[in-house]
Amino acid sequence: MSRIHEALKRAEQERTAGQARQGEPLPLPVSSSGSELSSPSMAMPTLSSSYASENLLARCPQMDWKPDKKTMLFFNAEEQVCGSEEFRTLRSRLYQIREKQNVKKVLVTSALPKEGKSFVAANLAQVMVRQHGRRALLIDADLRGARLHLALGTSSAPGLSDYLMGEVDEFGGIQRGPMENLFFLPCGREVSNPAELVANGKLRTLLNQIEPLFDWIIVDSPPAVPVSDASLLANYCDGVLMVVRSNETPADIARKARQEFPEKALLGVVLNGIEAESSPYSQYYYGAYGRPQTKERGEMQS
Repeated sequence: MSRIHEALKRAEQERTAGQARQGEPLPLPVSSSGSELSSPSMAMPTLSSSYASENLLARCPQMDWKPDKKTMLFFNAEEQVCGSEEFRTLRSRLYQIREKQNVKKVLVTSALPKEGKSFVAANLAQVMVRQHGRRALLIDADLRGARLHLALGTSSAPGLSDYLMGEVDEFGGIQRGPMENLFFLPCGREVSNPAELVANGKLRTLLNQIEPLFDWIIVDSPPAVPVSDASLLANYCDGVLMVVRSNETPADIARKARQEFPEKALLGVVLNGIEAESSPYSQYYYGAYGRPQTKERGEMQS
């Protein structure tokens, strides 16, 4: 077992035991509802949780992100940005699910391009770290049409593709930005064989090794119908959130996308693009930012 893997395993034990001592809910299983969990029995820690985790994550480069505040809702100075409360509701649902099943690694996909999956994945990761002490990793696994680095205002490489090709280690591509406890693994440099890279098994290894350091790992994938990547990526995650765009996603295409994943894998569906004035408050809607007015906002519909 590598030294990094041993340190990661120890960090998970210490982090969980530390949360138990403080009376915090532990990062356990999730379901499609969403609350925080009770703790399993754990080995006694030998070091402080924060020391082991922070020591490893310090290897991630600190970047000066310049996020698009029109689409990255939780970088906005205003607390009540349109759409932010709906993401808090989605967070609650995921914690309720966690009470019933083991969910930490969540794949966010859609049937077709431009339905808003990247917007949902990015803001879901942001809202997760708004809770005190919660740490999240956002991964751009759309190696065909990556957009998250543009929305966050940062570089796309090194990143996931570089890791999958063996050119960087576990922490070589993960970035730290200005938002505390939010980490980002961009897509990496452009490659000609994304499906083969995703299927080579190294992503499973990566997720297994870094999972102990995070409360949530949010993975943005390519759309499920045009290419096979999403169904491959789902094998490495605990559950799938599917984004469909109101009045745009054909019902038969949405059903076809749903069939790409096992029944038990689907955590829920996010209905995107509902006009705010016509949407009941209790529904998910993430269309409050409106139709794309610029190229960048259009790209975040991917």
